Amino acid sequence: MSELLDRHRAVMPNWMPVYYGDDALEIVSGSGRRVTAADGRTYLDFFGGVLTTMIGYDVAEISDAVRRQIGTGVAHTSTLYLIRQQVELAEKIARLSGIPDARVFFTNSGTEANESALLMATNVRRSNQILAIKNSYHGRTFGTMAITGHRTWSSSSLSPFTVNWLASADRLRGRMARLSDADLIEAAVDDLREVLATVTAGDVAALIAEPIQGVGGFVAGPDGLLGAYRKVLGEHGILLIADEVQTGWGRTGDHFWGYQAHDVVPDLITFAKGIGNGFALGGVVGSATVMNAVPAISFSTFGGNPISAAAGNAVLDYVLDHDLQGNARRVGTILLDGLRALDHAIVGQVRGRGLMIGIEFVRPGTTEPDPGATLRVFDLCRAGGLLVGKGGLHGNVLRIGPPLTLTEEEAREGLTVLADAIAVADGESVF
Repeated sequence: MSELLDRHRAVMPNWMPVYYGDDALEIVSGSGRRVTAADGRTYLDFFGGVLTTMIGYDVAEISDAVRRQIGTGVAHTSTLYLIRQQVELAEKIARLSGIPDARVFFTNSGTEANESALLMATNVRRSNQILAIKNSYHGRTFGTMAITGHRTWSSSSLSPFTVNWLASADRLRGRMARLSDADLIEAAVDDLREVLATVTAGDVAALIAEPIQGVGGFVAGPDGLLGAYRKVLGEHGILLIADEVQTGWGRTGDHFWGYQAHDVVPDLITFAKGIGNGFALGGVVGSATVMNAVPAISFSTFGGNPISAAAGNAVLDYVLDHDLQGNARRVGTILLDGLRALDHAIVGQVRGRGLMIGIEFVRPGTTEPDPGATLRVFDLCRAGGLLVGKGGLHGNVLRIGPPLTLTEEEAREGLTVLADAIAVADGESVF
């Protein structure tokens, strides 16, 4: 493996992180919720390629759909020609979006989806002013990086937007710490009104928000927060963009889209990751009035191409036919209840919904982030045969986002590895 890692480092930029450092992992095959590395060891996957391999590995329905499309000999035509798979997928997403008279535009990634949504919103409002949330992540391109409220991922101070920031709903530290749901919503709305009244030019285009902050460590405001924001936004004609790149397709268990917990319907929804189950696919769905606001010809060369769209149709059909939203709720409850039952000083908070779970680690007796303990648990999980992710503003949150097909038995298996890893790291901590 060191030979491949050396080659990787010789040709890839040094700002591309690789998990496990000098013991980097090469995944060579997968089946169900398990992957096998080049050394022959098999792991239970609780991260799914950053919440992307949403159905799991080697799923016949998806593989067969892609093979059928490849068998036609047509991998690409561009949207200058009709693409049946794309139209069929757009019809399904428009119907499921909850947005009246919806239109869909396909892209290659969540970053590009958010760029597209910003293009539409700023055209409708004729303004480049954007509201964003602290601790958010929306992508790695010039525009999406500008609205990302997470310093680790902000590699330039330059911006095509004038961005004003709203407070994160972090319950451990900061201005919203330890507030009740009702008090947090009230404080957040007051913050929004103050921002609009003081530091904007009065013609803000949109607020973009993740219902649950992904890279930010699965931080989420209370149910109803986005709806409360929307009432204020509506007074000013400001659009709402829901970044559902990580929260969509039933992952939260209680809802198909994360926004549905908030008594609101967004103007635009961005999506990606799980809908392709590994094939490059993202997009925007929104009201026709907003989606049609782009004043020039535009299209995405590869967005919604026949192969990715074939995969997307198969994925979405699988999600609905197998009630994966319900499975996420049932199996996620096993994980959340089990993790919340643990009593260890290094665990500051267990949070999440469905199969989108974060464990935040702190120095015992404080709310001070402990990235060292997080890394230790992360490595111990791998040693125990479990792959998890990392994140959070301070790098102190384990991110758990397994395929939505995870079984109850696999959930308990992973929970055992997590519990053992946390117990070891807790025993090693210095009080």
